[in-house]
Amino acid sequence: MSDVASGRLGHFFSPMTHTALARKYRPTRFGDLAGQEHVAAGLRGAVAKGRVAHAYLLTGPRGVGKTTAARILAMALNCERRPAGEAEGEPCGECDSCRRIWSGAANLDVVEIDAASNRGVDDARDLRERAMYAASGPERHKVYIIDEAHMLTREAWNALLKVLEEPPPRVVFVFATTEPQKIGNTAAPVLSRVQRFDFRRIGPATIVERLRDVVAQEGVAAEPDALTLIARVAAGGMRDALSLLDQALAFGDGPVTAARVRDALGLLDDELYAELIEALAEHRTDWVFPYVARLVDAGADLAEFMNGVGETLRALLMKRSGTEPRGMTEALRQAVERNADRFTPGDVLRMLHLLQEAETAIRRSANTRLAVEALLLRFTLLDRTVELGEVLAALEKQDDGRDGRDGRDGLERQAGGTRVMRDRAPSTSRAPAAPVVPVGPVGPLTVDRLVSAWDAIREHLARSRPMVAAALEHTRPAAVEGGEVSLAVSGGEVHLRGLEKNRAEIETAIAAVVGSAVRVSFRAESPDQAAPPPSGGPGRRLDQQGERDQRLKAYRSKDQGLDAVAEALDLELLD
Repeated sequence: MSDVASGRLGHFFSPMTHTALARKYRPTRFGDLAGQEHVAAGLRGAVAKGRVAHAYLLTGPRGVGKTTAARILAMALNCERRPAGEAEGEPCGECDSCRRIWSGAANLDVVEIDAASNRGVDDARDLRERAMYAASGPERHKVYIIDEAHMLTREAWNALLKVLEEPPPRVVFVFATTEPQKIGNTAAPVLSRVQRFDFRRIGPATIVERLRDVVAQEGVAAEPDALTLIARVAAGGMRDALSLLDQALAFGDGPVTAARVRDALGLLDDELYAELIEALAEHRTDWVFPYVARLVDAGADLAEFMNGVGETLRALLMKRSGTEPRGMTEALRQAVERNADRFTPGDVLRMLHLLQEAETAIRRSANTRLAVEALLLRFTLLDRTVELGEVLAALEKQDDGRDGRDGRDGLERQAGGTRVMRDRAPSTSRAPAAPVVPVGPVGPLTVDRLVSAWDAIREHLARSRPMVAAALEHTRPAAVEGGEVSLAVSGGEVHLRGLEKNRAEIETAIAAVVGSAVRVSFRAESPDQAAPPPSGGPGRRLDQQGERDQRLKAYRSKDQGLDAVAEALDLELLD
């Protein structure tokens, strides 16, 4: 616990005035830097072992402790009663020097400079000249803390370069910045003359734990969901979290509830996101327009709402991927738990992709409401996806004594912009097979006779297995020897396997049409070797099926295996 939190520095503040929580509970020891243990250990060890560098660069997002760490370093270097033992390298926090540095009071040895307003070469030269003066005591250090260091001009950095190369004794420069890349672009030589510490964003769990300690010391009750919401909005910044808690405390009296935090910060109720999950799982298109209307009537920022949609989809994806999402309120957590199994990871990834594509348009659109409605409608209209491995596994099992269609309803796949969707027509709706009259004169079966009968064979097979019949478009009679029929297949290896699975049905159809039993074998043939499908007459006029085949010709040429799987599994290709 920090010295301030324990009350040792509490007399700095008048009881008649309110002190901002972010200042009141600012850490005063390296050990209190929440979420920055790597920085704390490095700086504390440097002080304890007398290996303090002459210049440090502290980088990271705003509100994560950069300037605070710089002050603690200054306190530790000038502490009058520095502790020993386990606390070695820490400031005592109680001596007059520590108090003055921590409170920001005037101090000869510790100077804080805002580079945003003191960024010129003249300011840098003045700083360089002041650094030449010795500290106020033989055991003290002069510490210059330059905040927003990326705002310094190239000329200012050049003026400081010499003093950074050859610093006076017992002088320490600490540069703090949120944008270290700008220093690299403006003054790259400086980076090799400083020790760099990168501060991390603070995790939601750490922020919630700190907020829980603060409300306890303030004597205020707070709901767990309320602290979770604050931590989420703070986005990794402890200072922002404490400021938001201060705002919520000022908003009303009594316990800090989740509803109070939402009202104070203008947040949407998580019940809306829970409702979103339910509606998407049920593909309810009728829900979209009334839902968005409620958001608009409530004055919600639709762009910020879409950020919440992204976090909700991320939680679903984490749950489906076996990772427990964190940082959610109880209502949203229950909705994710209840509905996660109704989405596949592929479904959620597609929605996240659509959201990413629409995000810029939503933020810049003159009609944001329409853009959000269109995106939510697309979410509700998405079909379920399956992995290609599942399709191939179903292909392996299709000829197991059943008609090959059981358990495969609703299969679909997204690949290269082509959807593969299950033919939803029930097998019981097929018309009963009509009697077949053998084609041509009865006698020995020849290739010519088989070619002339090929359309009739396909038509006969189409009555019971239409997609297998369609697969025969990729085959041609190649040879007939006795009762052996060899068919050349131009659809690739997967296509060939699919036809072999249906060998018995093909043999039965040929026998029914030509009037004699046959045994069928298949051999692969490259597409450029394939002859035009035999028709036994003039070319057929293109119908709707022919037009569809033309549209998908490019896909078939790129991925013949995909087309073969679709046909073997009785699927329909949609462009």
